[in-house]
Amino acid sequence: MSDIPILSRERMALLGQLVRYGVTGALASVVNIGIYHALVQLAGMHPNLAWTFGFVGAAATGYVIHGKWSFRGHGSRDRQTVRILRFAIVSLISFALNSLWVWLLVQHMDLPIWAPYPLVLCVTPLLVFWLNRQWVFE
Repeated sequence: MSDIPILSRERMALLGQLVRYGVTGALASVVNIGIYHALVQLAGMHPNLAWTFGFVGAAATGYVIHGKWSFRGHGSRDRQTVRILRFAIVSLISFALNSLWVWLLVQHMDLPIWAPYPLVLCVTPLLVFWLNRQWVFE
């Protein structure tokens, strides 16, 4: 048996962050999708407006949990104002991309309101994880 670790300490830390980020992202996505779906289905709200309300709930959830858990031990926590501003910018990028998915698939292509979920849950989070790790929680 070899005593060489399969993953370096740095890669293990990255993997841990990715797993915690995924769990937190799943929770934030449930908040976002829950609000979106309820407002479209129950209140008859325009899909992109409903997505906006869902996004606000998810962003607040994500900021708190990502900062305290997902990226714990990564980067400094001494520039809170800068981190909040950067998180807001990354969140707006995420919002714009997910709004594009909603518009394209639901509004433009007339697909069911759940059609954007795969892109919202798989494509956007990878970009946002990278931006959060490299820029927000540096």
